Amino acid sequence: MSEFRIHHDVNELLSLLRVHGGEGAEVYIDLLQKNRTPYVTTTVSAHSAKVKIAEFSRTPEDFLKKYDELKSKNTRHLDSLVYLLSKLTEDKETLQYLQQNAKERAELAANAATSGSTNFSIPSSASKISLQELEELRKQLGSVTANSSVQQPLELTRKILRDKQNKKSSGQPIPVFPSWVYERPALIGDFLIGTSLSTDTTVPIGTLPLASQESMIVEDLLYVLIGVDGRYITAQPLVGRQNRAFSVDANLDLSIKELVTRILPVAASYSAVTRFIEEKSSFEYGQVNHALAAAMRTLIKEYMILITQLEHLQRQGLLSLQKLWFYIQPTMRTLEILASLATSVDKGECMGGSTLSLLHDKTFNYTGDSQAQELCLYLTKAASVPYFEILEKWIYRGIINDPYSEFMVEEHELQKEKIQEDYNDKYWDQRYTVVQQQIPSFLQKMADKILSTGKYLNVVRECGRDVTCPVAKEVIYTLKERAYVEQIEKAYNYASKVLLDFLMEEKELVAHLRSIKHYFLMDQGDFFVHFMDLTEEELKKPVDDIITTRLEALLELALRMSTANTDPFKDDLKIDLMPHDLITQLLRVLAIETKQEKAVISADPTELTLSGLEAFSFDYIVKWPLSLIINRKALTRYQMLFRHMFYCKHVERQLCNVWVSNKTAKQFSLHSAKWFAGAFTLRQRMLNFVQNIQYYMMFEVMEPTWHILEKNLKLASNIDDVLSHHTSFLDNCLKDCMLTNPELLKIFSKLMSVCVMFTNCMQRFTQSMKLDNEMDRLTLEHGTMLGPPTEEERAEETAKKKLTNKLLAEHADNLHLTSGFEATINKFDSNFSTHLLDLLDKLSIYSTNDCEHSMLNIIYR
Repeated sequence: MSEFRIHHDVNELLSLLRVHGGEGAEVYIDLLQKNRTPYVTTTVSAHSAKVKIAEFSRTPEDFLKKYDELKSKNTRHLDSLVYLLSKLTEDKETLQYLQQNAKERAELAANAATSGSTNFSIPSSASKISLQELEELRKQLGSVTANSSVQQPLELTRKILRDKQNKKSSGQPIPVFPSWVYERPALIGDFLIGTSLSTDTTVPIGTLPLASQESMIVEDLLYVLIGVDGRYITAQPLVGRQNRAFSVDANLDLSIKELVTRILPVAASYSAVTRFIEEKSSFEYGQVNHALAAAMRTLIKEYMILITQLEHLQRQGLLSLQKLWFYIQPTMRTLEILASLATSVDKGECMGGSTLSLLHDKTFNYTGDSQAQELCLYLTKAASVPYFEILEKWIYRGIINDPYSEFMVEEHELQKEKIQEDYNDKYWDQRYTVVQQQIPSFLQKMADKILSTGKYLNVVRECGRDVTCPVAKEVIYTLKERAYVEQIEKAYNYASKVLLDFLMEEKELVAHLRSIKHYFLMDQGDFFVHFMDLTEEELKKPVDDIITTRLEALLELALRMSTANTDPFKDDLKIDLMPHDLITQLLRVLAIETKQEKAVISADPTELTLSGLEAFSFDYIVKWPLSLIINRKALTRYQMLFRHMFYCKHVERQLCNVWVSNKTAKQFSLHSAKWFAGAFTLRQRMLNFVQNIQYYMMFEVMEPTWHILEKNLKLASNIDDVLSHHTSFLDNCLKDCMLTNPELLKIFSKLMSVCVMFTNCMQRFTQSMKLDNEMDRLTLEHGTMLGPPTEEERAEETAKKKLTNKLLAEHADNLHLTSGFEATINKFDSNFSTHLLDLLDKLSIYSTNDCEHSMLNIIYR
């Protein structure tokens, strides 16, 4: 059982028991996973558990009746559940709690019913119904009930099944028998209730001598054994799905009557089997039931041959009642087994795989009774043929041809194009799914491999290539499960290799992943420097003012003028301007399935207008079948990593620009250089932090994780391994880059905000001093249009420079005094230090508690 299934079941149980608060589901899930042990059901363990519960129960008859009913319906995991319940009977503390809990829930339900009910009174009748009218009404109701219980459900069931199947296989309507097949009951071969075919006058049997009574009864029995009423033995109307009952003339001699009651169960079994054959021969019940009915019909033909031979003896006067009993006994056991199977299939409403499960379990349970086991084996082999034909097509060619919804794999109408567009699209997981109740019990262990085998071949077929497994063999039912395992294993290995080779070699999966790494994980340094230089001015604009085509053109230019030009897949890279900033996007993803989800989604994503830089991301065009691996979910993760690193790169560039401006400012003799030195120191600390974080992410997280991914992809044996390794790579990158922890993320974003505000402040200060403009205006080193500068012009320029420097220095001091620049720098310093220490503390705690040792590298740095 998977971890998700355990989680789901624990939550369901808590909600059923109305348990709120406490330690939560996680504690119970951990305990279950640590303490669970494999349980193998055996006939002995199941029987002893059943006996224990029956002894413990106040109403053992009801329990045993319910158990038999569920067993006849072939309910999955019934014996495991009974074993668990038997263990609960030994745990008095748990029993006491459950009793108290049941009492509380009953009281709550009663209170809810009382508060929700409305008072009403039954009006007194104005007129009384006579006894005759009452009896007539009772008869009418009885006839309606009888008709509805016999004919209506079968017609209704067929219609429901037909509608369901026609809906699934649109364009190919399911074939149906003509209506006269159902309208002529004489064709069925079962008893016709309420119609007497005989016109002979019946002599009272009690008046006849014993030899004549025996002769008449033998004749009657031969009719009854083939589904026709006799003179003295008649079939009773059926009530629901009960076995056929018979009424025997009360005046019959007791010794003869005793022998007749021994023979009549054969007629009851024949009646049940005949009804089953006629019902399940309809197309609506599927191919497996149809094949089972056909196999039973073959056995019934042999039975009819026996009855014909007995009739021949009877005509010759050689068949006594004792001889009839002797000849019919071997058939009795066969018909009893057939009737038992028919009843079980009917009760369980089995079709397809569930019918085969029931047949397999019956065959297995008859171990020790060779005749019964051989009979069940014959029926199971016959019924499994159409199912195995569907299975063979699926595991050898990747095609599902299942018009009656009998196979264990179900196909859903999904568009493979959406895998590239929709983040929540689950094409790979949901296009083909396993239907639990249609898995034959003998294929239960191989269900996942059967699903994967067909899926792998189907992907290759979707690409226009016809595939047929070279090791294909006919699958035949046998009690030895090893035979299926070997055949399915061979088909699975072939399908895995075909798809893996197709993706790795023909579709160049690793080369595409390497291309994505170059751009999304900022592997190509010269390309990014060139690209950011080209787009710097454009990305400063509000996102609504940015012309996407211009950015696309600049991207194209940067790709052609850098080492990225050698990448064969560079044309698949595109520009994407996102509607949210990175922090909002990440918090939304992290809030999924938590209490904060609604609050985060309903909150306004950004109060301020996004700049192009905050909204900017790359996108990548991926074609089928590579979109199975590089789907929208994977690309979104790549985009998150890219936006995170891209913003860090932007902050680093801004800090470097401040450094360039500060280098220019250093040549001025400022009187109050103390606060300027503080700003320089803070800038260097910030630059050191950003560069170290970038180095950590690129060289201590992404590169080692990428090498592990490449190594794992070489060793991968199937596409599910590839998917798993790729997802694991992205998850590890996101986690180690602090993008999956909301607390670390918020602190980091605050640090980045402080850095950006500091750079903005420093740039405003530099601009206010107008250093660059003034120096450019006064510089005459390159001369004028008239030629190189003369000595007089050089002397004049030097004098102007000195005067300007003095004025600018005074201006800087005045600015410092008026705007409180020193206090602002100190505040930036204080905020940066506080957030940095907070981040390091949190990293220390998380790395220790969660054993995430890679995060310790940031602290060391």
